Amino acid sequence: MIIFGHPWIKSPKFRKVFKQSDIEKSGADEILLLEPLVDSHELARHCAANELPFAVTVNSLKDAIFANAIGADYIVCEEDDAMVIQPIAENYLFDTKVLALIFDEKEISKIARSNIDGVIFPEAIV
Repeated sequence: MIIFGHPWIKSPKFRKVFKQSDIEKSGADEILLLEPLVDSHELARHCAANELPFAVTVNSLKDAIFANAIGADYIVCEEDDAMVIQPIAENYLFDTKVLALIFDEKEISKIARSNIDGVIFPEAIV
């Protein structure tokens, strides 16, 4: 299981980006976080073409499918959405990893039992 943002585990930060200049200001060790895909698909294509690690926030299966097709490294979503997206991601062998946004480490066990790829705490997002 992938865990981002827990104080015990060193992990990269997810930098919210909304325009090209935000990408240029990001650190080399950061993962670019695009949201929502309908507004950021051009940035997603730019990231993929330039091999920049990026994640996309999604709230539907359709957006998750598009995020994978564009080449996102990660999909960030609510737990309920992750439960719907993960089986499809496994069936279609997504390269994109599904991360459930959680607020309490008690949720990790439930997410793990649901076979979700990983979790992200809000502390990982800047």
